[in-house]
Amino acid sequence: MLWSDPPEEPPEELREAQAMLRRAGLVLAVGMVVLFVILGLR
Repeated sequence: MLWSDPPEEPPEELREAQAMLRRAGLVLAVGMVVLFVILGLR
């Protein structure tokens, strides 16, 4: 990569997809914790 090359920014769709995946992973992780707490209380 040369110093004159433009910075490599991912396209807008890819950024949105990555943000959505991060949110989905966060929701999944919180859901798993809640599920384990509920199962542990029984």
